[in-house]
Amino acid sequence: MIIRENLKKEGFLAVFMLIFLVVSFSEGLCQEKATKNETEVKTSAQISKRAVEKEEKKASHIKQELNDKAIKAVADTYTVVELLNQKKTKEALELLKKVIGEMEVILAANENVSLIPINSYTVVVDIALGPEEVLKTITEVTKKLTQGDVQGARILLDTLQSEIDIVIENLPLATYPDAMKLASKYIIDGKVEEAKSVLQIALNSMVVKKIIIPIPLVRASDLIEEASKISKTHKEQALKYLDEAKRQLKLAKVLGYGNEDQKIYRDLQARIDSIKKEIEGKNEAAKMFEELIKRLKEFKKRLMSSE
Repeated sequence: MIIRENLKKEGFLAVFMLIFLVVSFSEGLCQEKATKNETEVKTSAQISKRAVEKEEKKASHIKQELNDKAIKAVADTYTVVELLNQKKTKEALELLKKVIGEMEVILAANENVSLIPINSYTVVVDIALGPEEVLKTITEVTKKLTQGDVQGARILLDTLQSEIDIVIENLPLATYPDAMKLASKYIIDGKVEEAKSVLQIALNSMVVKKIIIPIPLVRASDLIEEASKISKTHKEQALKYLDEAKRQLKLAKVLGYGNEDQKIYRDLQARIDSIKKEIEGKNEAAKMFEELIKRLKEFKKRLMSSE
């Protein structure tokens, strides 16, 4: 009897412990899920920072593929100039003939191309000012210009940038090969100084193209995308994202990115206001978010291609 009673007690205890562990584990999962949801909600500043970092990485892929033969031809041209400076005209002429040969190959492979990329790099310029501070700075620039302080105005204007620049240096196929041939003729004729002058002009004739990506539009785009993801689960934070997106659009506008596109800016701002009202009401804004994100991406792409 005693043994049977102990077995009953032990069985009851085992069942109780099993129920306790199941409940505890379930609570743990709920807490873990809740914590995960909380950590997924970032501040507007965190979203903005991440947006710029992502765009910088994407910028490296936008860079055009560089032409190795053209890079070698330009590097050899510098060497030719150095050889001429050392009065090694024979070696300079031999190397210049190789450059001319390389240019012939490049021309044959790029019949319908006028520029060949030889260098590419990214520059990021940003400001910590908001739209109101930018407008004050613009007023100060205007004041300095009316006072004749052009250099002071220029310094202030240089601060009014918030962009990722992809800079691409290109070799002009329309002029560079002919310059090499002319320099070769000058060397053969013993006109070394004229040859060096022609080569220097050719080396300074690289065409620089710049793709400008406005950072405020990058930030606004990511903030709106994040708002679309949490508009039902974290309404207040989604509204904060949208408010900051509106501020970024205003910043892009006062900085003059797409200055001729005031109508588009008004449309984007109005769409954000409509989405905010929808979130505060029935909160069925999925389609509205989709259209706004698409519209903003198209605008950013058009600004990039217009530079």
